[in-house]
Amino acid sequence: QLQLAESGGGLVQAGGSLRLSCAVSALGAYAVGWFRQSPGKEREFVSAISWDGGRTFYADSVKGRFTISRDNAKRTVYLQMNSLKPEDTAVYYCARRGTLEAAYSMSEYKYWGQGTQVTVSS
Repeated sequence: QLQLAESGGGLVQAGGSLRLSCAVSALGAYAVGWFRQSPGKEREFVSAISWDGGRTFYADSVKGRFTISRDNAKRTVYLQMNSLKPEDTAVYYCARRGTLEAAYSMSEYKYWGQGTQVTVSS
């Protein structure tokens, strides 16, 4: 059974950095996305990467601060988060599609991890 496991979350001060990792038991040639959900809000798109890392996508709110990457040999996708803001506080989820290319919509992703908490203090 396909499994995704996020790690790297934690508590950080505003302006700080964290790197999230998403270990995928069967990464293969598939796109992966990161999403986040804050209390009382809907889950939202953060970033996504195509199967070969050649195409990356970001929400406007994180563009220029977050960087997504992947190491297919390690079956891991990363989200480097810099210049963190209190509004970045959320549970971060990674998800894998069943196709090569990334997408913005949650409904396009079939497999999901359990999430990792990121808290940014002001």
